[in-house]
Amino acid sequence: MDALMQFEILITLFFQHLGTWLALPFKAVTFLGTEEFYLLVLPALYWCVDATVGFRMAVMLVLTGSLNGYFKALFHSPRPYWVDARVKAYASETSFGLPSGHSQNSAALWGILAASFKKKWLTIVSIIAVFLIGLSRIYLGVHFTRDVLCGWLIGALLVFAYLWLEKPIQRWLAPRSLGYQITVAFLVSLLLIGIGLGITHFASSWPIPNEWVNQAIQSGEMAPDPYNIDGYFTIAGVWFGFAGGYAWLLHKKGTLSISGKTGKRITRYLLGLVGVVIIYAGLKLIFPTSPDWLGYTFRYIRYALLGLWVSALAPLLFEKLHLDQ
Repeated sequence: MDALMQFEILITLFFQHLGTWLALPFKAVTFLGTEEFYLLVLPALYWCVDATVGFRMAVMLVLTGSLNGYFKALFHSPRPYWVDARVKAYASETSFGLPSGHSQNSAALWGILAASFKKKWLTIVSIIAVFLIGLSRIYLGVHFTRDVLCGWLIGALLVFAYLWLEKPIQRWLAPRSLGYQITVAFLVSLLLIGIGLGITHFASSWPIPNEWVNQAIQSGEMAPDPYNIDGYFTIAGVWFGFAGGYAWLLHKKGTLSISGKTGKRITRYLLGLVGVVIIYAGLKLIFPTSPDWLGYTFRYIRYALLGLWVSALAPLLFEKLHLDQ
């Protein structure tokens, strides 16, 4: 363990020595940086508040999720509780640590949310949320300080890159046919998978130290599984379904505007979530989940259907039920 890592272990121990009473609130805070939280918030934005902002959040979720997986595999950095028995693991993680996914996701997604609405109060809330989410990852013993700082930096850069490239890409894609746009979405999804598989193949030649595996298990947590490729098919499927569905709905309706009284918006959200659960949990029971190409293909299809439901099928159902006004 290098000197910097030893110093960062001391930072983790300092926060953990503040007391175990912080574990529960920090676990609640860390949930605000999970993909599950964003998958609850994203449909609410898309169906009930602003479809354009919801689409921005979806694109950012795909970008930050993909890049984080790539970077983790390349850097193959440990978690604090993998290398030091003094660190208490208040959460269990099987991927590598650098950069922190929670920190990166929070900076990217809360950042694009604040940039989209341009409300001072939301910007302040976003900054506080991003800071606390990063701090929670240090306290919970799953990230070094460097992981969090790197995650914040990448997330912030993604926001700036998105805002810089959004309009040029829109100008390029807008005049194209629906078939062309859907084809682009599909090819991008294949690219996301291809890059992930390539990086994993290259990185997996680096063996995980037995000390890391043993220490993780001795901590009472799951053994590291950092070269798992499920996430690449998940993200790629969500991207294709959501982006393809968004393009289809935009061509069908022309513009996507949100209207309706609060009661109808809440009804839309609850009804839409029922569909999410049916597709996510129901198809999981039917489709094979084996770690082979058949299982990966059906994982891609399941998440593509989930993205399609959120972006297009649910809004069309709301329209049929007169819940869109």
